[in-house]
Formats: sequence, structure tokens, C-alpha cells
Amino acid sequence: MYWASKQEITANSVNYPAENKNVVLNGIDYLQSQAPIGKFGGELVISTIGEGPKTFNPCNTKDSTSATMAEMMYDGLLSTDARTGMVVPQLAKSFEINGNEYLITLRKGIRWSDGKPITADDVIYTYKDIVFKGLGNTATRDAMMIKGELPQLEKIDEYTVKFSTPAPFAPFLRQLSYPIVPKHYFEPYSKKGESVFNSFLTPNTSPAEIVSSGAFCLKKYVAAQRVVFERNPNYYKINLDNKQLPYLDKVVYLIVGDTNNEILKFEAKETDMISLRGSNVARYKLKEPKSDYKIYNLGADTGTLFLVINLSNRKNQEGKWNVSPTKQSWFRNKNFRTAIDWAIDRNSMINNVAQGVAKPLFTAESLNSIYLNKNIKGHSVDLSKAKLCLNEGGFSLKNGNLYDSSGNRVEFDLYTNAGALERESVGVMIKEDLEKLGMKVNFKPIEFNTLVNKLSNTNDWDMAIMGLTGSPLEPHDGKNVWLSTGPLHLFNQRGQNSLNNGVFDWENELDEIFEDGALKLTYEERKLVYDRYQEIIYEQKPIIYLYSPIRIVALRQKFKNIYPTPLSGLVYNLDEIYIDRESE
Repeated sequence: MYWASKQEITANSVNYPAENKNVVLNGIDYLQSQAPIGKFGGELVISTIGEGPKTFNPCNTKDSTSATMAEMMYDGLLSTDARTGMVVPQLAKSFEINGNEYLITLRKGIRWSDGKPITADDVIYTYKDIVFKGLGNTATRDAMMIKGELPQLEKIDEYTVKFSTPAPFAPFLRQLSYPIVPKHYFEPYSKKGESVFNSFLTPNTSPAEIVSSGAFCLKKYVAAQRVVFERNPNYYKINLDNKQLPYLDKVVYLIVGDTNNEILKFEAKETDMISLRGSNVARYKLKEPKSDYKIYNLGADTGTLFLVINLSNRKNQEGKWNVSPTKQSWFRNKNFRTAIDWAIDRNSMINNVAQGVAKPLFTAESLNSIYLNKNIKGHSVDLSKAKLCLNEGGFSLKNGNLYDSSGNRVEFDLYTNAGALERESVGVMIKEDLEKLGMKVNFKPIEFNTLVNKLSNTNDWDMAIMGLTGSPLEPHDGKNVWLSTGPLHLFNQRGQNSLNNGVFDWENELDEIFEDGALKLTYEERKLVYDRYQEIIYEQKPIIYLYSPIRIVALRQKFKNIYPTPLSGLVYNLDEIYIDRESE
């Protein structure tokens, strides 16, 4: 069984105390933190860019902000240790593996925020009635599929369940991090079907009625302003004094419109933490010795920033093309995509947008992934090669403008989400780079929800600058992006109106890779398989990767029990963080 490789991400981690322990007190199975004992009280204020969460339903999150809010309130059976990358118990007290069978023992006596017990019935309900039935976000169900089959799930007793997979399945344990939800609270809505369930726990829901299991409960949501969480008095984790965590009374997310506002909030001391970008890094580093904050270098970002090209040949419900046949002929032309890749000046982006605090990215795996294909070296910008590719693809320049073989001027739209200033700057640079090839690029930053709707629903877009979060430990988590039928297969969404299904041979190979890779049980076997998928994406270029920012974060020095890791960042252990009043 694949657990963790010697290459797991540990090198840059700050020395952390011993791992958490299981402790039984008054018949309750607590998880005991081994971090130094802190002080109770106070709040941590964090900023988030955008318009705020779209839902508080942990089973239906489709954007990073909503997912972050859900993670505050709901825990899974298992989790990934932020420092070692190993799978560790969370709501589960322990787990055992015997071939294809996974026996999960829950903690006895722990409770939901409303006081009702967390039992095997909640686990059975979460997986059988929500995940396996495809309610909400289907990514976990799709990732659990093995050759078209889902795992079997059986209740052994009130605190024990058994999963049985159709075959030994390397990623399975990490998938058990899916949030367990309270059956007694969720079931009335799931019984009414997908539309009712997906509209359950909207941002308009009264916080007082939300039942959760995490370290914090929702206290207040003020639309487009702030999300306030308060400590959960029923949380199952305790400190070395056997007192229930978390230490903080509140965690507040201030919703800011863009990165400029984020900076203003931090400098006005309205927020306690900020991710630093570009030129701000040097400025903040210079001020650090006389400041109340400390700067942390967390290494390369675990997500990816990229340009995605719409290769779809779908028609909409009215029978009209989402992407015109003319543009289809460009976008589905490998030479055209390759030319774009050669024309993009990544080093200029890094110098001018990221101010040198980034590295070029050419692979679908992030730079800190243990599965990174290091044989893919990438290249510098080369307009001569770009123009040669266009010539081989049947394009020609006339009076500085690019035309296809049918005499059509090459013109298309480029989107990104408005307010993300880094992406907007990248968009301007890509527009300028491609115009050097004679292309006319209409750059259009639009509201994030509108952009997501275009990419995943209406499919009426040409190119977009986007980012996706990822796991440096498990490529299978990206199955819903790379599988040709996946809901996040952005570059070639399938549909009933696709012409001959519209799938390339290399997409079929990706399907095979993501079926096969999950069934390999050693790191070495899986590395070979996932190296190949990165080669395919680099060769075919449906997505063109740009650069990977180095994560630099400033945090007020008054916060203690801070143990940064390149895997999970800075404040992943919110339940252990406390305020040292003497440092204020």
C-alpha cells in the first residue's frame, strides 16, 4: 500500500512537537495536541480576495473561498499531516487496512456543535446518500471511481465502518478527508433532491442553525464584508492540560475587493496576515526589524497559474456553436497552441509582475510536487520559433496581422477574474506577447462567478487565465481536471452536442493514465505513470503553464504555535494557535 515516500515534503518545516495523541477522558476519545500550552482568547483576522463564499455547504464547494470556509466548520475521517504528508486520524480514532478493506474506528463520545453524537450513521449517510449519489460537487465521487465502480460501505457497529474498494487503490485514504456531515441536519434536504440540496446552506442561512464538527462554528456573515467564526465548545481536540481547543475565540475573514485593499487593511492593522507579492516583499522585509510582524518563506506555491485554451466543439442547447468553427480550427491546431507557448515571456512576467519572487512553470504538477517531472525543462521566449509554428499550421502575416489559410483574421477573447491584480497584469502581458505574432487579443477581466459560469456551464469563451489548487502529494486529486468526462476538464468540456465526442487521442491516453495510476501501489510505479501525463500536457498544450509564485507571508508576531510548512502554509493549525499578550 502506498503511504508516503522518502521524498515527502519535510525539508523546510520548522521543528514541530511530537505528533498528536489519542487520549480517553470520561469515556470520550479526544485528540490531544502536543504543541506548547497556550492562552485562551482573542481573534485572528485574515483577508480574502473576491466577493466571499458562495455556499456554506461543505459538500457543494466549487471555489476556494467557499472550500476554506467549509474546512473551518467540518472535519473528515482522516487528514494529511501538514508536516510529514502522512495520513493521520481526525474524526476517526484509528484505521486499519487489509488488502481492499479499510476499517475505520470513530472517536467515541465526540459531538456535533448542537450536542448530538457523531456516529457511524453520519459516515454512512455522508458517503452513501451524498458522495455516491453525486449530490453537490462530484469530484470526490469521480475520484473514488475504479473502472466504473464505487467502494462498498458497511456499518460494523455504532462507531465502526468498513470501506471495500474494487481493487487496491493508492489514493483512497486521502479521499477519506471528505467532510463528514450530520445526518440529522442534512438529510431532510438531501431527500428532496439535487436542486434543493445544492441550494442548502446558502450565505443567507442563519449561522445559529448550522450544525458542524470543526474547531470553529459560523458566528456571522456580512455579505461582501466579513465572515466571523467562533470557537466550537464541543470540539474533540484538547491541549496538554486536557482543556478543549481551540485557543482563539474568533477567526475573522475580511472580504476585500483586490490585492491593493488587502495591503491597505494589513498596514492599517485591520488584518493580521498577508500574502506578499512582487515588490511588496522587499519593502516589507526592509521594515520587518522594527515592525510587529514576521515574514515567512513557504516555498513554491502548491497551486498552478495557467492559460487555458477552449478546444471544445460543442453546440449549446439551441444548436449554436459555443466556439465558432473558425476559432475551433485555430484552437484545435497544435501548431497554433505551440506558437502561443513560445511567444509567452515568462521571465518578463516574473520580473515585472512577481518582481522576481517566482519561478517559471511548464508542468501540470506544481514545483513542490513529489511527482514533478523534472525532465520537462521548458524554454525561454522565442518569437522566431513561434512564427515558424504558425507558418507550419497554415497561418500567415499580412501587414502585421495574422490570418488563417481561409483568410480569417485571428482575433479572440482572453478572460480572467477582475480584482485579481496579478492575473490582470499577466493578461495584459500575454495580450502584448501575442500581438507581436499579429493576433488581435481582446482582454476582458470579468467578475469571478461570471467567469466560472462561462468555463463550466455555458462554455462560451476562447481563452482564460486561471489557477487551480493542487496536492503536492497526490496527482489523482486532479482526476476531475484531466479525465475527459471530468467536470473540471476545462479545455474540452464534453456534452451531448459534441461533434464525434470531440475527444483527442491524447485525451483518451490521459483517461487511461488516471485509471492506471491509482491502481499502482508504490511511489516508483506511480511516478512513471504521472510523468507521462505531464509530458502529454506539455506536448499538446491545451493548458499553458506560466509561473509559480514563491509564497511569502507576513504574520503578526503576537501569534504563537506557528510551525510553517511548504505543504500546508502558515496557519493550518488554527486550533493550536494562540495570542501572546506580552507580544502585542
